[in-house]
Amino acid sequence: MPRLDHLRIPIGPGEMHAERYGFGDHPLVLLHGFATSTFLWRQVAPALPLGRVTAWALDLLGHGESDRPVEVDYGVAAQVQWVERAMTALRIGRATIVGVDLGAAVALRLAATRPARVHGIVLISPPAVGRVRGDDLNELGHVAASHLFEASRGMLGAAAWLGPLLTSSVASPEAMPAKLVARYAAPFVGSDGVRHLQALAAAIRDSDADDLDFGAITARTMVLRGELDAWCRPEQAAALAAAIPHAELRAVPAAGRLVPEDAPDALAALLASWAPPVQASALAVPLHAPD
Repeated sequence: MPRLDHLRIPIGPGEMHAERYGFGDHPLVLLHGFATSTFLWRQVAPALPLGRVTAWALDLLGHGESDRPVEVDYGVAAQVQWVERAMTALRIGRATIVGVDLGAAVALRLAATRPARVHGIVLISPPAVGRVRGDDLNELGHVAASHLFEASRGMLGAAAWLGPLLTSSVASPEAMPAKLVARYAAPFVGSDGVRHLQALAAAIRDSDADDLDFGAITARTMVLRGELDAWCRPEQAAALAAAIPHAELRAVPAAGRLVPEDAPDALAALLASWAPPVQASALAVPLHAPD
Protein backbone atom coordinates (compact mmCIF):
# COMPACT_ATOMS: atom_id res chain seq x y z
CA MET A 1 0.00 0.00 0.00
CA PRO A 2 1.47 3.40 -0.95
CA ARG A 3 2.41 5.71 1.88
CA LEU A 4 -0.36 8.10 2.91
CA ASP A 5 0.42 11.32 4.81
CA HIS A 6 -2.22 13.39 6.61
CA LEU A 7 -1.61 17.13 6.90
CA ARG A 8 -3.34 20.15 8.43
CA ILE A 9 -2.98 23.27 6.27
CA PRO A 10 -3.59 26.75 7.75
CA ILE A 11 -5.47 28.89 5.23
CA GLY A 12 -6.58 31.89 7.33
CA PRO A 13 -10.03 31.25 8.80
CA GLY A 14 -9.10 27.69 9.77
CA GLU A 15 -7.21 24.60 8.68
CA MET A 16 -7.89 22.30 5.77
CA HIS A 17 -7.23 18.57 5.95
CA ALA A 18 -5.12 17.05 3.16
CA GLU A 19 -3.94 13.58 2.26
CA ARG A 20 -0.76 13.16 0.22
CA TYR A 21 0.05 10.16 -1.94
CA GLY A 22 3.38 9.86 -3.73
CA PHE A 23 6.27 12.24 -4.34
CA GLY A 24 6.26 12.69 -8.11
CA ASP A 25 6.86 15.89 -10.07
CA HIS A 26 3.29 16.23 -11.31
CA PRO A 27 0.84 17.55 -8.68
CA LEU A 28 -2.78 16.39 -8.88
CA VAL A 29 -5.24 18.13 -6.55
CA LEU A 30 -8.33 15.97 -5.90
CA LEU A 31 -11.52 17.73 -4.80
CA HIS A 32 -14.52 15.78 -3.55
CA GLY A 33 -18.13 16.80 -4.05
CA PHE A 34 -21.06 17.64 -1.81
CA ALA A 35 -21.71 15.11 0.98
CA THR A 36 -18.38 13.36 0.44
CA SER A 37 -14.77 13.95 1.52
CA THR A 38 -11.20 12.84 0.86
CA PHE A 39 -12.51 9.33 1.58
CA LEU A 40 -13.93 9.41 -1.96
CA TRP A 41 -10.39 9.12 -3.39
CA ARG A 42 -9.24 6.18 -1.23
CA GLN A 43 -9.17 3.75 -4.18
CA VAL A 44 -8.17 6.20 -6.91
CA ALA A 45 -5.11 7.92 -5.43
CA PRO A 46 -3.17 4.73 -4.54
CA ALA A 47 -3.71 3.45 -8.10
CA LEU A 48 -2.05 6.49 -9.70
CA PRO A 49 1.58 6.30 -10.91
CA LEU A 50 2.93 7.75 -7.67
CA GLY A 51 6.50 7.77 -8.87
CA ARG A 52 5.43 10.34 -11.44
CA VAL A 53 2.66 12.25 -9.65
CA THR A 54 1.90 13.55 -6.18
CA ALA A 55 -1.81 13.34 -5.42
CA TRP A 56 -3.21 15.78 -2.89
CA ALA A 57 -6.75 14.98 -1.75
CA LEU A 58 -8.25 17.99 0.04
CA ASP A 59 -11.27 18.27 2.30
CA LEU A 60 -12.96 21.50 1.29
CA LEU A 61 -13.31 23.94 4.17
CA GLY A 62 -16.30 22.93 6.29
CA HIS A 63 -16.26 19.36 4.94
CA GLY A 64 -14.70 16.10 6.09
CA GLU A 65 -11.87 16.65 8.59
CA SER A 66 -11.32 20.30 7.67
CA ASP A 67 -12.27 23.02 10.15
CA ARG A 68 -15.75 24.54 10.33
CA PRO A 69 -15.15 28.18 11.26
CA VAL A 70 -18.26 30.17 12.05
CA GLU A 71 -19.37 33.09 9.89
CA VAL A 72 -17.26 31.92 6.94
CA ASP A 73 -18.56 31.64 3.39
CA TYR A 74 -18.64 28.05 2.12
CA GLY A 75 -19.83 28.91 -1.39
CA VAL A 76 -17.94 27.99 -4.54
CA ALA A 77 -16.24 31.38 -4.98
CA ALA A 78 -14.95 31.27 -1.41
CA GLN A 79 -13.82 27.64 -1.72
CA VAL A 80 -11.68 28.68 -4.68
CA GLN A 81 -9.86 31.09 -2.35
CA TRP A 82 -9.33 28.43 0.30
CA VAL A 83 -8.08 25.85 -2.21
CA GLU A 84 -5.65 28.33 -3.72
CA ARG A 85 -4.35 29.21 -0.26
CA ALA A 86 -3.87 25.51 0.47
CA MET A 87 -1.92 25.12 -2.78
CA THR A 88 0.28 28.04 -1.81
CA ALA A 89 0.92 26.60 1.65
CA LEU A 90 1.84 23.27 0.05
CA ARG A 91 4.15 25.11 -2.40
CA ILE A 92 2.18 23.92 -5.42
CA GLY A 93 2.62 26.49 -8.17
CA ARG A 94 0.52 24.81 -10.88
CA ALA A 95 -1.46 21.61 -10.77
CA THR A 96 -4.02 19.49 -12.52
CA ILE A 97 -7.25 19.86 -10.55
CA VAL A 98 -9.71 16.97 -10.51
CA GLY A 99 -13.15 17.67 -9.03
CA VAL A 100 -16.44 15.82 -8.61
CA ASP A 101 -19.77 17.76 -8.77
CA LEU A 102 -19.19 20.57 -6.19
CA GLY A 103 -15.44 20.00 -6.51
CA ALA A 104 -15.79 20.30 -10.29
CA ALA A 105 -17.49 23.69 -9.84
CA VAL A 106 -14.57 24.81 -7.65
CA ALA A 107 -12.01 23.51 -10.16
CA LEU A 108 -13.79 25.25 -13.04
CA ARG A 109 -13.90 28.60 -11.26
CA LEU A 110 -10.27 28.26 -10.15
CA ALA A 111 -9.21 27.64 -13.76
CA ALA A 112 -11.20 30.66 -14.98
CA THR A 113 -10.10 33.13 -12.28
CA ARG A 114 -6.57 31.90 -11.49
CA PRO A 115 -5.38 30.42 -14.81
CA ALA A 116 -1.71 30.65 -13.81
CA ARG A 117 -2.31 28.12 -11.03
CA VAL A 118 -4.05 25.48 -13.17
CA HIS A 119 -2.37 23.31 -15.80
CA GLY A 120 -5.29 20.96 -16.38
CA ILE A 121 -8.80 20.34 -15.06
CA VAL A 122 -10.90 17.19 -15.00
CA LEU A 123 -14.54 18.00 -14.32
CA ILE A 124 -16.38 14.87 -13.17
CA SER A 125 -20.18 15.12 -13.15
CA PRO A 126 -20.05 18.93 -13.19
CA PRO A 127 -23.04 21.26 -12.85
CA ALA A 128 -24.72 22.53 -16.02
CA VAL A 129 -23.55 25.72 -17.71
CA GLY A 130 -24.63 28.74 -15.69
CA ARG A 131 -25.38 26.70 -12.58
CA VAL A 132 -23.62 25.64 -9.42
CA ARG A 133 -26.55 24.28 -7.47
CA GLY A 134 -27.76 21.09 -9.13
CA ASP A 135 -31.01 19.18 -9.00
CA ASP A 136 -29.52 16.87 -6.36
CA LEU A 137 -29.45 19.69 -3.81
CA ASN A 138 -33.04 20.57 -4.65
CA GLU A 139 -33.97 16.96 -3.90
CA LEU A 140 -32.14 17.24 -0.58
CA GLY A 141 -34.28 20.26 0.23
CA HIS A 142 -37.41 18.19 -0.28
CA VAL A 143 -36.10 15.51 2.09
CA ALA A 144 -35.16 18.09 4.70
CA ALA A 145 -38.67 19.55 4.54
CA SER A 146 -40.32 16.19 5.16
CA HIS A 147 -41.65 15.07 8.52
CA LEU A 148 -39.70 11.83 8.11
CA PHE A 149 -36.46 13.77 8.15
CA GLU A 150 -37.46 15.68 11.28
CA ALA A 151 -38.50 12.48 13.05
CA SER A 152 -35.26 10.65 12.24
CA ARG A 153 -32.93 13.57 12.88
CA GLY A 154 -31.96 12.70 16.41
CA MET A 155 -31.46 8.99 15.79
CA LEU A 156 -29.89 8.84 12.34
CA GLY A 157 -28.71 12.40 11.81
CA ALA A 158 -27.22 13.21 8.44
CA ALA A 159 -27.38 9.61 7.23
CA ALA A 160 -31.16 9.92 6.88
CA TRP A 161 -30.69 12.98 4.69
CA LEU A 162 -27.68 11.87 2.67
CA GLY A 163 -28.63 8.24 2.15
CA PRO A 164 -30.97 8.79 -0.83
CA LEU A 165 -28.51 11.21 -2.48
CA LEU A 166 -25.51 8.90 -2.10
CA THR A 167 -27.42 5.80 -3.17
CA SER A 168 -28.62 7.62 -6.30
CA SER A 169 -25.05 8.72 -7.05
CA VAL A 170 -23.69 5.23 -7.80
CA ALA A 171 -24.48 2.69 -10.47
CA SER A 172 -26.50 0.42 -8.17
CA PRO A 173 -27.73 0.52 -4.56
CA GLU A 174 -25.41 -2.36 -3.70
CA ALA A 175 -22.47 -0.04 -4.36
CA MET A 176 -23.58 2.27 -1.52
CA PRO A 177 -24.46 0.05 1.47
CA ALA A 178 -25.62 1.55 4.76
CA LYS A 179 -22.12 1.19 6.22
CA LEU A 180 -20.65 3.35 3.44
CA VAL A 181 -23.41 5.95 3.83
CA ALA A 182 -22.59 6.09 7.54
CA ARG A 183 -18.91 6.65 6.73
CA TYR A 184 -19.70 9.62 4.52
CA ALA A 185 -22.19 10.98 7.06
CA ALA A 186 -19.77 10.59 9.98
CA PRO A 187 -18.48 14.21 9.88
CA PHE A 188 -22.06 15.41 10.39
CA VAL A 189 -23.17 13.36 13.39
CA GLY A 190 -25.74 14.83 15.77
CA SER A 191 -28.08 17.78 15.39
CA ASP A 192 -25.21 20.27 15.14
CA GLY A 193 -23.72 18.26 12.29
CA VAL A 194 -27.04 18.18 10.46
CA ARG A 195 -27.40 21.94 10.83
CA HIS A 196 -23.89 22.42 9.49
CA LEU A 197 -24.67 20.18 6.52
CA GLN A 198 -27.77 22.25 5.81
CA ALA A 199 -25.64 25.42 5.99
CA LEU A 200 -23.18 23.94 3.50
CA ALA A 201 -26.03 23.14 1.11
CA ALA A 202 -27.48 26.65 1.49
CA ALA A 203 -24.07 28.20 0.69
CA ILE A 204 -24.04 26.69 -2.80
CA ARG A 205 -25.49 29.46 -4.95
CA ASP A 206 -26.00 29.63 -8.71
CA SER A 207 -24.92 33.29 -8.54
CA ASP A 208 -21.33 32.04 -8.17
CA ALA A 209 -21.51 31.08 -11.85
CA ASP A 210 -22.83 34.44 -13.06
CA ASP A 211 -19.45 36.03 -13.83
CA LEU A 212 -17.65 32.91 -15.02
CA ASP A 213 -15.62 33.58 -18.19
CA PHE A 214 -15.03 30.30 -19.98
CA GLY A 215 -12.81 32.09 -22.48
CA ALA A 216 -10.31 32.81 -19.71
CA ILE A 217 -9.62 29.11 -19.19
CA THR A 218 -6.23 28.17 -20.63
CA ALA A 219 -5.88 24.81 -18.89
CA ARG A 220 -6.30 21.57 -20.77
CA THR A 221 -9.82 20.41 -19.88
CA MET A 222 -11.73 17.16 -19.77
CA VAL A 223 -15.45 16.94 -18.95
CA LEU A 224 -16.18 13.45 -17.66
CA ARG A 225 -19.46 11.83 -16.66
CA GLY A 226 -20.56 8.38 -15.66
CA GLU A 227 -22.91 6.97 -18.28
CA LEU A 228 -25.45 6.18 -15.54
CA ASP A 229 -25.29 9.64 -13.93
CA ALA A 230 -28.89 10.77 -13.44
CA TRP A 231 -28.01 14.41 -12.70
CA CYS A 232 -25.27 15.28 -15.19
CA ARG A 233 -27.12 14.44 -18.36
CA PRO A 234 -25.25 13.88 -21.67
CA GLU A 235 -26.51 17.11 -23.24
CA GLN A 236 -25.43 19.13 -20.17
CA ALA A 237 -21.93 17.67 -20.22
CA ALA A 238 -21.70 18.28 -23.98
CA ALA A 239 -22.81 21.91 -23.57
CA LEU A 240 -20.17 22.54 -20.92
CA ALA A 241 -17.44 20.93 -23.02
CA ALA A 242 -18.48 23.07 -25.97
CA ALA A 243 -18.31 26.24 -23.85
CA ILE A 244 -14.71 25.66 -22.69
CA PRO A 245 -11.99 26.20 -25.32
CA HIS A 246 -10.64 22.89 -26.66
CA ALA A 247 -12.28 20.80 -23.91
CA GLU A 248 -12.61 17.04 -24.33
CA LEU A 249 -15.78 15.13 -23.48
CA ARG A 250 -15.62 11.56 -22.21
CA ALA A 251 -17.85 9.07 -20.41
CA VAL A 252 -17.16 6.15 -18.08
CA PRO A 253 -19.32 3.06 -18.69
CA ALA A 254 -21.31 1.51 -15.85
CA ALA A 255 -20.68 4.44 -13.52
CA GLY A 256 -22.95 6.96 -11.84
CA ARG A 257 -22.12 10.40 -10.50
CA LEU A 258 -19.52 9.13 -8.05
CA VAL A 259 -17.12 7.78 -10.64
CA PRO A 260 -14.37 7.33 -8.00
CA GLU A 261 -16.68 4.88 -6.19
CA ASP A 262 -17.99 3.02 -9.24
CA ALA A 263 -14.83 2.87 -11.39
CA PRO A 264 -11.74 3.80 -9.37
CA ASP A 265 -9.25 1.80 -11.44
CA ALA A 266 -10.59 3.09 -14.74
CA LEU A 267 -10.50 6.67 -13.43
CA ALA A 268 -6.94 6.30 -12.12
CA ALA A 269 -5.79 4.91 -15.47
CA LEU A 270 -7.51 7.74 -17.34
CA LEU A 271 -5.93 10.40 -15.11
CA ALA A 272 -2.50 8.79 -15.45
CA SER A 273 -2.67 8.81 -19.24
CA TRP A 274 -4.41 12.16 -19.68
CA ALA A 275 -2.88 14.55 -17.14
CA PRO A 276 -0.59 17.02 -18.96
CA PRO A 277 3.00 16.86 -17.71
CA VAL A 278 4.02 19.69 -15.41
CA GLN A 279 6.60 20.02 -12.69
CA ALA A 280 5.51 21.23 -9.28
CA SER A 281 7.00 24.67 -8.80
CA ALA A 282 7.89 25.90 -5.34
CA LEU A 283 6.74 29.47 -5.54
CA ALA A 284 5.65 32.12 -3.14
CA VAL A 285 2.28 33.09 -4.57
CA PRO A 286 0.46 36.11 -3.06
CA LEU A 287 -2.62 35.18 -1.11
CA HIS A 288 -5.92 36.60 -2.30
CA ALA A 289 -8.66 37.71 0.03
CA PRO A 290 -12.06 36.14 -0.67
CA ASP A 291 -14.16 37.99 -3.24
